[in-house]
Formats: sequence, structure tokens, C-alpha cells
Amino acid sequence: MKLYDSLTKEKTEFKTINNDGIVKMYSCGPTVYYYAHIGNMRAYLFMDTLKRVLEYNHYKVINVMNITDVGHLTSDEDEGEDKMSVSAQKEHKSVYDIADFYTNAFLKDLERLNIKKPTYIVKATDHIKEMIDFIKTLEQKGYTYIISDGVYFDVSKFADYGKLSNMSLEDKLAGARVEINEEKRNPQDFALWKFVEPNHIMKWESPWGLGCPGWHIECSAMAKKYLGDYFDIHTGGIDHLTVHHENEIAQNDCALGHKVVNRWMHCEFLQVDGGKMSKSLNNCYTIQDLIDKGYSPLDFRYFSLQTSYRKKLNFTFEALQASKIALSRLRALVNSHKNVKRELNSKEILNLSLYMDKFTEAINDDLNTSSALGIMWDMLKEMPLSEDVYNSAIRMDYVFGLDLDKEIEVKTNDSSIPDEILHLAKERNEAKKNKDYTKADKLREQIKEQGYAIIDNANGYELKKI
Repeated sequence: MKLYDSLTKEKTEFKTINNDGIVKMYSCGPTVYYYAHIGNMRAYLFMDTLKRVLEYNHYKVINVMNITDVGHLTSDEDEGEDKMSVSAQKEHKSVYDIADFYTNAFLKDLERLNIKKPTYIVKATDHIKEMIDFIKTLEQKGYTYIISDGVYFDVSKFADYGKLSNMSLEDKLAGARVEINEEKRNPQDFALWKFVEPNHIMKWESPWGLGCPGWHIECSAMAKKYLGDYFDIHTGGIDHLTVHHENEIAQNDCALGHKVVNRWMHCEFLQVDGGKMSKSLNNCYTIQDLIDKGYSPLDFRYFSLQTSYRKKLNFTFEALQASKIALSRLRALVNSHKNVKRELNSKEILNLSLYMDKFTEAINDDLNTSSALGIMWDMLKEMPLSEDVYNSAIRMDYVFGLDLDKEIEVKTNDSSIPDEILHLAKERNEAKKNKDYTKADKLREQIKEQGYAIIDNANGYELKKI
């Protein structure tokens, strides 16, 4: 199994750090001040696909995802207003109510997209003590300094700062904007603890004064608590690479005195109609927006699986519609093999085994789900109808997460269709699956005699009153 490492810029063979078959993985979660959009959700689909591929390869995955419910400002560079506070003011709610509401909305989206629940979903506000202890360690080792608005990390004391984004500290300083906070020693220095006014809602006592944690310290402290001092994989969106994850590496490695994350993996941006998503352009679509437009969350999942996580993905509703049609046809094709009691001959068994080998090779090549989907399509179309093929497809679907084992829904345009007609239609569908076409035709005629037409389509079939 080979995976790309954002730090080394190479695709290398994956091995667990302890060679014990256990993978420890941390994924940056959402800041819960508003609904997550589909660009955010692409990163969590990537996280889920990675976990599924690892489990397909018989690894046990312990994964942690944080919920940032405090301490994230408008930008990643400790600038602007607190996102949580701004949202609370706009909606006339407390910051805690905002956090609870949008956390629940996010978790609902994970469920809709069939994303496996992480082993630990951890909230920043539940781990303030761990963050304070982490900062104290950095302070004791001489990496911090205090200015009027908080406690900061001095990046000049970490020789490897910038290695993830492939920029030296000198390069970063040369390209820095005019610094807003003139008290900082270096423009890239980042806040570990921010001082707040006594009337600030989210605040905690600390050795340095009343305040709240900086955004970057949250992930380091919680990863250490749940995964230990050294873990296998850290994932996130590509937008985190240049600042947030650079800062994580700095504070992690300085506090613990060694490399903490063995492999960094990042998901590329989702674009909309060839450009960036923007509230001003009214194209920050959510999963609920897609549902309201008649699409299933799994249509979006299928759409995402067709492109490598390391490539930009351009979202259009035309492309989503094509994915919807393709998924519907794929589901029908999978179900055409279901319950077909046909034993494969030796040559067919060998061919089925070769398809499974090709599939495994594809997903183990840095999660090449696009090729893996093509292999599934070829297998379903080229192999004879057989329950063995169906079972192989369902095994593949463990990686895809498309719920291809679910029954095809019967579509009707009349809720008053009698149960007897619905039963005959279902019986006919089973006869078709079993290639008993004589019985299927007879049942069609029975349905027709009672005043209904049954129309086969990519989604299964539809009943209409004649």
C-alpha cells in the first residue's frame, strides 16, 4: 500500500510506526460557527475513504477528529474577529448554543454522506487543561514569549519551520505582509493563548491570565491526549498546509523533542463552476442545498470518488446530475446480480479473482478510487449474473461507502396504488433478477389487467395507473 506524504512530497509504502497493525490518525475537524459546505465535506470524505481503505487492508484504525468551538479567528494568522462570537451576535444566540447547533448539523451531514464516525470526536472546550499544559511545556523549553494580547510561539527557534510548505523561514519573512501586530518578534509567530476582556464569554483562567487558547494549539494538545507522542497520519484540507499545519509541526516537535506526525496527507480544493466558493457569489452549497435540489448525499459522494483527492475537483450541477445517473445505474447493475444462484466455472472464478486483485491494487495506489470504480463497472458488466459477483461488489463498496447493498426504491406516482399491485411488482422484479422472464412477463400482464403499467428504468421500475 502506497500513500503520498505532503511533507516528503513522495508516494511511499505505508507502514505503521509500531508495526502492530494499528493506525493512529488525526483529522482536522470543523469550526462550528456555520454550516459546513461541500468543499469542507470533501476533506471529510477523503478522511473516510482513507480509513476505509486501511480497514480493507486489515488495519485497525484509531482516528480522532476535533470540533473547534473556541479560539479560531477570521484568518489563520491570528487576525480578525472570533468566528464563534461573530456568528453568535448575528443569530442573537450564545456562543455555546451556536457551537451545539452547528456541531449537530455537521454530525448529521457526516451521517448523510455515510462517513464512518471517528473513534473520538473531541471538542476544544473540553480540553482547555491539556492545552494549558502543552503551552507550559513549550514555555519551560524557551519557545514562548508574552506580549500585550497573548502568549506567542517564537518560530525563529524552530529550525525546520516551513518544511511542510517547502518554504524556509527566510522565504516566509521575505514574502510577509506588513505586520499588523508590531509587538510580535516575527510575522509568522502565532498565538498559543489569547488574553480576553473580563466580559468575554468564552474565557478560562491560566498561568498567564484570563483568556482562551489559540487555534493551532488545540489540535496538538488533543492529538497528544488520544494518540500519544507519535502517530501515523495527520489529514486535513490543503488550505491548512501553509499555516495551521506548519504551526502544529513547530509546537509538536518542540514540545516533545522529536517528530510527532509520521505522514501528512492533504485533500485539494473543491471549486464551483471553475472558481472558488464564495458567499458573495452565492455558491457555498451545503449538503442540505443538494438535497433540496433533488440530489442524494451519496450522489455527491460518488461525484467525489471520481477524482483523486490530490487533484482539484470542479463542482457543477451538470456533473452532479451525471453522477446521480451513474450511481443509479451502478446500483441497478449491482442488484441485477443479487440472489442469482448461478455457480461460476473455474475460468469465471479466476476472472473474478483478477478483478478483486486489480481493485485492491488501485485503492492501494494512493486511494485511486477513480480506477477502482472503473474496475467495479467492468466486473459487473462483463461477468455473468451471479451472487458471487454481487458479493464481490459489496466488498468493494466497503471502500466506496455507497450503500450498494440497499434495496432499490420502488417509485410510484400514486400513493394510492394497492398493496396487491406493489406486491406483484416486487415479485416480478425478483423474477427478472433470477432470469425467469416467463414469470416476469406473466406478472406484468397481471398488473396490466388490473389497470397499472410497470415501467423499467435505471432506478429499478415505476408503477403508473393506465
